[in-house]
Amino acid sequence: MQRRDFIGSLAAGAALGGLAAPALAATPSAAAGGDRAYMAGLLQKMAEPVLSNMARGELKKNFKLEVSPSSDGRDNNVAYLEAFGRLIAGAAPWLALPDDASAEGKTRARLRQMALQSYVHSVDPKSPDYLTWRGHGQALVDSAYFTNALMRAPKALWEPLDTTTKQRIVAEIKGLRRIEPPFINWLLFAAMNEAWLLSIGEEADPLRTNVAIRKVNEWYVGDGWIKDGESFHFDYYSSFVMYPMLLEILEVLERHNAPFWNGKPAELRAQALKRTQRYCEHLERFISPQGTFPPIGRSLTYRSAAFQPLALLAWRKQLPQTLPEGQVRAAMQAMHKALYTAPDNFTREGYLTIGFAGHQPELGDWYSNSGSMYIASASFLALGLPADDSYWTSPAQDWTQKKAFSGAKFRKDYPVDY
Repeated sequence: MQRRDFIGSLAAGAALGGLAAPALAATPSAAAGGDRAYMAGLLQKMAEPVLSNMARGELKKNFKLEVSPSSDGRDNNVAYLEAFGRLIAGAAPWLALPDDASAEGKTRARLRQMALQSYVHSVDPKSPDYLTWRGHGQALVDSAYFTNALMRAPKALWEPLDTTTKQRIVAEIKGLRRIEPPFINWLLFAAMNEAWLLSIGEEADPLRTNVAIRKVNEWYVGDGWIKDGESFHFDYYSSFVMYPMLLEILEVLERHNAPFWNGKPAELRAQALKRTQRYCEHLERFISPQGTFPPIGRSLTYRSAAFQPLALLAWRKQLPQTLPEGQVRAAMQAMHKALYTAPDNFTREGYLTIGFAGHQPELGDWYSNSGSMYIASASFLALGLPADDSYWTSPAQDWTQKKAFSGAKFRKDYPVDY
């Protein structure tokens, strides 16, 4: 595929009946178009190969999978649900912005149409890209990202779907109730699906939501950190799963006045938000003056998804007062550049590789494949804010480590008791 700059002219794309695979955007420089152009171009680069192929029913045909050397030998077909579900969860807020005549706006509109057609293929048993809903238990994990996207952008991604596709999606999601989640982060995947069903007026299982919320709160160890099950792991699972899903599930329960024995979802949501904000203070302090951050724990190959909570709270205008928008944006820009500068983050066909800051397959976990990598899109949630939002227009500020290592004044850090 030829590459072109995101700021340059972008073809509108053909009608859905015969989508041509558009040219990939080159990763733009901040100097060429500013912070937003860089982020939008990078997200487009991630999304284009997956959505353009799946919209034609050719993702399985053209996405040549890479599997971790330590793979447990599972059915690799789960990778396609991983790729689409994880990608669309991070891209949904951006795709949901209103259409406009800008180059970015035209790109969003084109990718949104591809996403809608991809949803159609994902549940059509006659499509070559019908996803693996009924085999490996991994489907429960990635179904939650699939539905999380619909919850984040219902008007853009759910409401336009035809009635048959909607019925098929609901049936596939309800069918996953056959999978009993282990008492780890998987509880939240089951709960996310039930919260989404509740949000569209379907009957939801309160046991699967309420048990997940109670267990996650039991696993809270203090000062913004949550265990993943009974043992504490120093990793980024509070970013990948715990805080984003806990917050968004509680919001649905609160909005729909859902039953919760001996508890109030509104109070639990307020508590979860405060704890997420505290965790985000730690995340921001992890980013070095050069944009690097500690390569700790499992699932390092999820790359920038380690900063999903910062992106989520930025998108929702809920950053703590201690983290000004210009400071968070500058830190996030530096982090993305530190990770994605290496060209071998992507294959020649444009798909993400297994790695952390480049192609490093040895870092793959036993459950990893190249489809798993698309959770990295979770760090792009702030693109759901329009270009004229203060997050994008406020002056850039040095982040904590950059201040600390330049001799500037910076805020000391103290633990919290909530």
